[in-house]
Amino acid sequence: MIQIKKTPVLRNILVPLFAGLMFMTSCSQPSGSGEGLREGIWRATLTTESGAKIPFNFEVKSDSTALYIEIINGESRLKADEITVTADSIHFLMPFFDSEFKARRQGDSLSGSWIKHLAGRDAVMPFHAVQGASYRFLESPEPPLADISGRWATDFVREGDTTIAVGEFRQEGNRLTGTFITPYGDYRFLEGTISGNEVFLSSFDGGYATLFTAAASGDSVLSGGKFYSGRSGIKDWRARKDSTARLPDANSLTYLEEGFDQLDFTYVNLEGDSVSLSDEKFRGKVVVIQFFGSWCPNCMDETRFLSDFYKEYHDKGFEVVGLAYERTTDMEKNKRLVRRMTDRFGVEYEMLLTGYTNQQVEESMPALRNFMAFPTTIILDREGNVRRVHTGFNGPGTGAHYEVYVEEFTRMINELLNE
Repeated sequence: MIQIKKTPVLRNILVPLFAGLMFMTSCSQPSGSGEGLREGIWRATLTTESGAKIPFNFEVKSDSTALYIEIINGESRLKADEITVTADSIHFLMPFFDSEFKARRQGDSLSGSWIKHLAGRDAVMPFHAVQGASYRFLESPEPPLADISGRWATDFVREGDTTIAVGEFRQEGNRLTGTFITPYGDYRFLEGTISGNEVFLSSFDGGYATLFTAAASGDSVLSGGKFYSGRSGIKDWRARKDSTARLPDANSLTYLEEGFDQLDFTYVNLEGDSVSLSDEKFRGKVVVIQFFGSWCPNCMDETRFLSDFYKEYHDKGFEVVGLAYERTTDMEKNKRLVRRMTDRFGVEYEMLLTGYTNQQVEESMPALRNFMAFPTTIILDREGNVRRVHTGFNGPGTGAHYEVYVEEFTRMINELLNE
């Protein structure tokens, strides 16, 4: 028995939605009129194999030319504008992560599937959405019995393996926002509620769907936590409030093999031209090497940051080169996915297709040791020497952690430019 189904409040969420889904699938006469989706806020759910429902909200909007949606997670809004509406069907592509929605429209409801295309298979989750519902978890939550704002030392546990994390939460009445930060990155913008002592947080970013539930014991302990990710992932978690909670130094996790202080590589860019780190354009420059994948959420946040930073610092003797490690070796598919990413963020620096998968980084770069996560960022000085290897990326959803990273990164680049 899964704990999420034992929670009385959550059962009140699941039963009406399940009944709604049964009603939708039993109707044989579609009511779609061929008109576009109704504008405004929608409440959507994705159903896991265990029966848990991961809720999120989106807003349907239109401009002078087309309909589009914005997926809402706390302060974040992700625009998806590749939408096809037929008589009773809706199809829209996510801008990243090679995923899409296919649904049938009946009045102000949608029922169908979210399909994420993986390397050798598709991961499919049932999808349901209702127009006009602006709440995320509960329409009428109970008064909160705890204030969980602040920093939390967190453990995620699965089959005896424990991953440490830091939770950062902000509570305003019943509304919760925040994220979890791990040694490898963060869970981006989470949004949810606290009802009585029951805690709910979720996120959907077009590629990853997550749900966190727990019980608050006063203001200082979260216990009995369940973390649902995607179609089938489930972990336990627990946390205690700790303003001093810290993670391992992200600049010490991945390193160079003894005897190496420089890197070298040659890969092709999106135009099919060979690009080497030894090329003239990189000589005498401060260079950032970005290890990324189009499937990686934290890579999206880092790419947005690096793209803007590059435009500001390029003329000062600064370069960036991105190395794509995709989940397949299909170069045409990889080029298409990386191109979508560069177009979305207006990337002007070189993005190279390595031809290696995300499991083959050390094979492709023998000088690297203990490669742990995407993104990983390597900073070179003007002589081409490796000065820092940074694992992961704390994005905007981490608040002050992101601001600290940006400040430290900017300071280091300025120091290297002035050497």
